[in-house]
Amino acid sequence: MLTSFLTLLSFGCLTGITTVLFGFGGGFIAVPVVYGVLSAAARPGADAMHVAVATSAAVMVVNAVTAALAQWRQGRLHRAYVWPLAAFITIGAAAGSFAATFVGGTALRVLFVAYLLVTITDSLLRKGFLSVADQTPPEPLGRGVTTLGGMGIGLVAAGLGVGGSVMTVPLLRRRGLPMAEATAMANPLSVPVALAGTLVYALAPDAPVGTGQFGYVDLTAGAALLIGSLPTIAVARRVAGRVPDRVHSAAYVLLLLAVLIVMTVTGAWRSDLPGPGS
Repeated sequence: MLTSFLTLLSFGCLTGITTVLFGFGGGFIAVPVVYGVLSAAARPGADAMHVAVATSAAVMVVNAVTAALAQWRQGRLHRAYVWPLAAFITIGAAAGSFAATFVGGTALRVLFVAYLLVTITDSLLRKGFLSVADQTPPEPLGRGVTTLGGMGIGLVAAGLGVGGSVMTVPLLRRRGLPMAEATAMANPLSVPVALAGTLVYALAPDAPVGTGQFGYVDLTAGAALLIGSLPTIAVARRVAGRVPDRVHSAAYVLLLLAVLIVMTVTGAWRSDLPGPGS
């Protein structure tokens, strides 16, 4: 029990760092870690994976809100890039969370791996992500990007069980925003996705009944992750704006590459599992 708690606590610290520096609320890290801890505790199979995804989403809500408030106080959030994009992401996230209950885990994992490959390749080969011209003013989001793009981001992100930063950060980066601001705005834009996923799994009618659980959300595991992540967010926000822009963008791509390798090698991301209610 102590080993499991310390493991979750340690990786919780890592989720705090990635939340601030890269806009990730923790899903990439929390899902495989919670799944591994629960499986080691003799809770294998669909139950463990569903609990891992649900717990990750719940942790993501708290992390993203906390980081967004910290970034807002430091003046890194710009309303024009957050609203009304967040509203359309919410619409897409609701649809994506519902659709995920009918799609098998293998298909979702393959789709997400494919998306990561496209994102990494595009970031490396096309100009505008690894570096942006200092003299170029950021471009506003068009109506089509805000509406259709927002709903698409919510649909895909919620359907795959992750935050929307893997889509919002490249989108804002292409508009000419510095990495510190693009990743900062990924936090409030991830909140609707995390909320939708949490509600779907917490209120799922076939969720197991157990002590310390709210639906599929494991409150104990979530608390351990948050105990590690929240203090780390407070510390990491102090250095977020000091990382050179090109180093920041390159580190983002390297992190996506690491996630891609882990998901491909382990196959732990919702592999061969149906969604709740399916």
